[in-house]
Amino acid sequence: KPQELANTAWTFAKLGVPAPELFKAIASTSEQRIAFFKPQELSNTAWAFATLGVHAPELFEAITHASLQRIGGFNAQDFSNTAWAFA
Repeated sequence: KPQELANTAWTFAKLGVPAPELFKAIASTSEQRIAFFKPQELSNTAWAFATLGVHAPELFEAITHASLQRIGGFNAQDFSNTAWAFA
């Protein structure tokens, strides 16, 4: 589920725990299921990867496209976290 993927990534990033294999699996799975991600899940996933400095260009490309499709559903925090992650 997208929420579980996003929450797992967010938790590891919040704790500052690098987990390269886990993030590789989260990226791969998220790319395949990105169409089902809500704005907060997109934002939290991007934030988590950026916070830990995980290089995942394909995931960020997918997040870009999905975010543009859901832009009307983003709140201020979603915008802020996503913008920070892409900076």
